Amino acid sequence: MKYFTSDPASEPSSVLYSRCTVDLKSGEIQMEDVPCRNLEDVLGGFGRSFQILAERSINKAYCDENPLIVNTGLLTGSSAMTGMRTYFSGYSPIKESKKGLPAAMWSAGSGNFGAKLKWTGLDELIFENRSQKPVYALIRETPDGPLVELKPADHLLGLSTHDKIMALQNEYGNAHFAAIGQAGEQWENVYIGAVALSTDNQLKSGEDKVRFAGRGGMGSLMGYKNILALVAQSSDKIKPLSPEVRKVNINVVKGGGSARLQPINRGGGGGTWAAYDVLQAFHAVPVNNFRPQGNGLPEKMFRANVEKEYLIKSEACYRCGITCHNNVYEKKEDGRAGEFLAKFDYEPLNLLSTNIGIHDAGQAARLIHLTDNFGMDSISLGVTISYVLSYNERHPEHPLLNGATFGEYSKIMELVEQTALGNLPEIGRGSKRLSESTGETSYAYHVKGLELPAYQPETNPGYAWAIAGGHMSMGTYGLLTREGKSDMDSWVQGITQTKLQIVGFDMIGLCKFFDITKGICTQMVVDCLKSEFNLEVTTEELAASVRRAFLRGLALELRQGYQKEEYSLPAEVWERPNPNIKLPNITSPEFIAELQKRVWEVFEPELEGLLP
Repeated sequence: MKYFTSDPASEPSSVLYSRCTVDLKSGEIQMEDVPCRNLEDVLGGFGRSFQILAERSINKAYCDENPLIVNTGLLTGSSAMTGMRTYFSGYSPIKESKKGLPAAMWSAGSGNFGAKLKWTGLDELIFENRSQKPVYALIRETPDGPLVELKPADHLLGLSTHDKIMALQNEYGNAHFAAIGQAGEQWENVYIGAVALSTDNQLKSGEDKVRFAGRGGMGSLMGYKNILALVAQSSDKIKPLSPEVRKVNINVVKGGGSARLQPINRGGGGGTWAAYDVLQAFHAVPVNNFRPQGNGLPEKMFRANVEKEYLIKSEACYRCGITCHNNVYEKKEDGRAGEFLAKFDYEPLNLLSTNIGIHDAGQAARLIHLTDNFGMDSISLGVTISYVLSYNERHPEHPLLNGATFGEYSKIMELVEQTALGNLPEIGRGSKRLSESTGETSYAYHVKGLELPAYQPETNPGYAWAIAGGHMSMGTYGLLTREGKSDMDSWVQGITQTKLQIVGFDMIGLCKFFDITKGICTQMVVDCLKSEFNLEVTTEELAASVRRAFLRGLALELRQGYQKEEYSLPAEVWERPNPNIKLPNITSPEFIAELQKRVWEVFEPELEGLLP
């Protein structure tokens, strides 16, 4: 980016970002420096890409007019800790309104691809139209600026995410990679393809320790466009740590925002896996398609119990001191690490284990590993499979697909494999479409066509207003369980003011663990922007920009045909209240109706004029 001002909120057009537009049909490649329209453009990520998507009229996701936008945030590749994020945006094949129109969506991932992309000198890639043949895009640094080329990718067809990345590593040194798996290649029947992003640990060890931009099917959109991978090749350009950023980074590691995510031996909870312990206290860990049974079954997947049979190593992303990853290995007889099995985060772990009746860590690891290698969103996949299992439990005489029920590991493994290969569109196209085909929609756990993450909807009516995945774009998932808020005023305030601010991380390039409790509107971020770019931005200006970006996403949903009644939870939540969840009931029909009324009273007046 180029800065001709120190006041980007007042003079955004004096900040220019480098954009490359690639016409996949003609092969034409256009480079340009684009002046920013507002602070959202300056910050980047979905704050910029949603403004581009708002200029398009898109009636179906798989069409030439639907762009795939790949960009970074302002602090991606900076010396600020966690500044590694890459964003993939477009109109989603999986998330759609009841009118059948696709919703604008973004997906974010870490790894070191985003920093390498930024260091080539490019801030944004827009892929238009569709290639007739499989290609990968090479983005590299040159003395004359960034250069983008399309290369034949036939040799990558049919490879897993990991194998694509390792094959490209053999061709390109000093590079990082983004790739789809077989699922993304089967885009016609798989709407939940993910994009895998390479990590330094993966490239050095040869173990498939990738990160994912998983939500919304951006890997399937990439597959539709016939782009199998991206390569970003550049020298490293990390600035020396200034005293100001050093202080911020120490605060990120030791401060309250990430303390609970630190390894257990540092006094933390051991990453997101610790959500099992927190939620089980209320019997609110999702079990058997989001129906907790009030027993101790989830405790089998507690870290302390898994460690009895497997070796667990806490590891970090490149240049990050939070160390929130939990990599699981076979344990040799002498106690040393054997084969790497999978990375255990709460979402894939729960949705591909406890919530589908699997209570064996080894089986869960193999399901996660397979899902990652095929390149599928573990959330959408796991939730759609849990719907199948629930349907089959209710209809043993006429089951769906292979008749799998909860806990049948071999049959569930078959469902994962066949979905990825494009043979089970019933699962690959998500729970909304499947449940509409069976006529039993009440226990399909999605909101607005996008499957729910692994937090009981009974604990989080804020899901209804999330614009890109329940826990990633509406931070109300702990409002009841962690903060104890069950009153109407707190929930209206959370949804309409404080908790929507979590989406700011998906603009600026930082991981949410930078300060998950406060968002980006903090003095820490202000100090980083001043030190890294000499930009003077206030916390109030950041907050206003994040809010505009969120509301723009909400306005885009409404423009794509969403009706207000779609901003709700799966009907089973109030049709069959679960007495096993030991928390105040905040999802009764009366509570939801009042919440909807009051939330829209706040949001509606602010939506005017946000879209072209």
